[in-house]
Amino acid sequence: MIPYETVDKIIDTAQIADVVGDFVSLKRRGANFTACCPFHNEKTPSFYVSPAKGIYKCFGCGKSGTAVSFVMEHENLSYIEALKYLAKKYQIEIVEKEESAEEIAQKQRNESLLLVSEYAGKFFQESLSTDEGMTIGYQYFKSRGLEDETIRKYGLGWAPVGRTSFSEAARNAGYKEEFLIDTGLCIKYDDGRLVDRFHDRVMFPIHSVSGRVIAFGGRTLRTDKTIAKYVNSPSTEIYDKSRSLYGLYFAKNGISRQDKCILVEGYLDVLSMHQLGITNVVASSGTSLTSDQIRMIRKFTSNITIIYDGDSAGIKAAIRGIDLVLKEGLNVKVVLLPEGQDPDDFARKHTLEQVQDHIARNEQDFITFKTDLLLGEAGNDPLKRADLINDIADTISLIPDAVTRAVYVRSCSVRFEIDEQILADRVGRSRTQMLIADKEQKEKEKAREARLAGYAENTEHEAEQMADIQSAVKKESGNIKINEPYLEPCERELLGFILEEGCTVLEFDRDSKYYIEGESVNVAEFIDGILADDEADMVNLSYRKVYEEYFRMYDEGLSQQQMQGRLLNSMDPEIAEVAKDLLIEKYQITVKNYEQSLTSVSTRLVQYIPKALLAYQCRKVELILKGLTSELSATEDMEKQLEIMARISEWNRARTRLNNELGRV
Repeated sequence: MIPYETVDKIIDTAQIADVVGDFVSLKRRGANFTACCPFHNEKTPSFYVSPAKGIYKCFGCGKSGTAVSFVMEHENLSYIEALKYLAKKYQIEIVEKEESAEEIAQKQRNESLLLVSEYAGKFFQESLSTDEGMTIGYQYFKSRGLEDETIRKYGLGWAPVGRTSFSEAARNAGYKEEFLIDTGLCIKYDDGRLVDRFHDRVMFPIHSVSGRVIAFGGRTLRTDKTIAKYVNSPSTEIYDKSRSLYGLYFAKNGISRQDKCILVEGYLDVLSMHQLGITNVVASSGTSLTSDQIRMIRKFTSNITIIYDGDSAGIKAAIRGIDLVLKEGLNVKVVLLPEGQDPDDFARKHTLEQVQDHIARNEQDFITFKTDLLLGEAGNDPLKRADLINDIADTISLIPDAVTRAVYVRSCSVRFEIDEQILADRVGRSRTQMLIADKEQKEKEKAREARLAGYAENTEHEAEQMADIQSAVKKESGNIKINEPYLEPCERELLGFILEEGCTVLEFDRDSKYYIEGESVNVAEFIDGILADDEADMVNLSYRKVYEEYFRMYDEGLSQQQMQGRLLNSMDPEIAEVAKDLLIEKYQITVKNYEQSLTSVSTRLVQYIPKALLAYQCRKVELILKGLTSELSATEDMEKQLEIMARISEWNRARTRLNNELGRV
């Protein structure tokens, strides 16, 4: 772990223009710098760097952040890796906490496994240049249209026919038998014989996101049906096939720039597409697509286009992939190729422009894809059409975002000429069932882990505490639920005031009800005091987390600038994302007359913050009234109705007073 003092030193030392300037050519424009965005293709610069604020912002693709987040985004590094990169750049020594003997041993072991895998990669590459490799392996690659540069770049190779060729070479080079076995490169029989897993095969090395060789896929060129066509590395300490994507190391920059990932099935599909010039392509490493693989793609883009073979197996794989991608919250489209062709065939038979045009013209959203696919089977049979509509509704229910679900529901209702509400009800029921099933599964897994770790009692206690907290929030705030969307804009505005101007003193006029003779209050203390008087916490959990972190640092005596820096560079990605969203301007003021008409910061804050707090209180009252109205309609008890009506009358008067203060009619 890097000490907080060192983290602060790195963040304070790193200059945003200096860091960004290592990767793009910056041009000064007034107090800022501009450039063409390194995250998407553009001809007119829309990428701004503000040295004064220590931030960057692209007004084209929307990416923004600090020096640390820029290094993370551009170089695809973790938070810790980005800090180490900047520390090295500015010659800041990092003294991490002392590692245990077990941690050191595990790190050394992983490095040994990686070194063995990388040695194997070089061995197979060199074997391709032997007489045997050139005659068999190299000729195969050339027959598949692969150029020498592609063969070299992707480290393609040849595993010799001999069953011990690699193991003997590796042991002679000093590599331990233990690591040859644990990487899955060799197999040891009960009689003590050590043999190669890969032999008499062309080899496809699989790289980690950082570019290190972690596994292999080997293809036989024999026609003997008793021999497996492909042999892949088993799961090891450095390789989990469900969390690896073939070609991702070479495709990640193309995916980020084009904001799209094209997903195919095989090694040669990736290689042929990359060689043609379509570089944002990956494959699922010889396994069915998994949720972990989709999450890896999500680091680089939210858009996936699936291109599978046009045969029945390819169609089934595409349908399975659609559901997984949608459930992870990504956008998915499908392109089917002419039957009998895979992406490898198609890429070799067409030009770059033709392939790009085919993808652009034939991309279908999942509704169109499933409809075209299944409607022919349904024909005019009303029951089969109903099954089709229900199938699509169940797929829509997988989408996490409510707005996106609503858009697809409307599209589907128009397409099938069915009442939108009926479809929405089906989607709602399916989603509820799915969420309940997911929750039950997670609870089972959590309980199992707790039992294994011996923490079952603590877990139950924490769950009870959380339930008590939520119950208290509901009781104090009129049954207002956690993450209530109606309150989000107000909480966002209040948190924005705190993060931007928390330490700015509010200069109330003498006739203001907030004026106190001889006392001054800043923005953060004023808002916190009002919320404390109302015994209110922010119901948006992300905002609440940032709010509490801000005041934790405030109590430590940090300056506003220091707190902003720590929040923007927080190790907690949720805090960093909220801070980035609130602190980095989305728009620039370009109209000078408007800018000049603005009063001083303090004057504007005195005007806007009390109104923002009143608006927040007003929205809470409206939610309480909504809850009481529902309660009234749900009861037939006359005495209960009279009690609720009296409460509604009181809350209506409160709402009227708040609206009067806000100047609303």
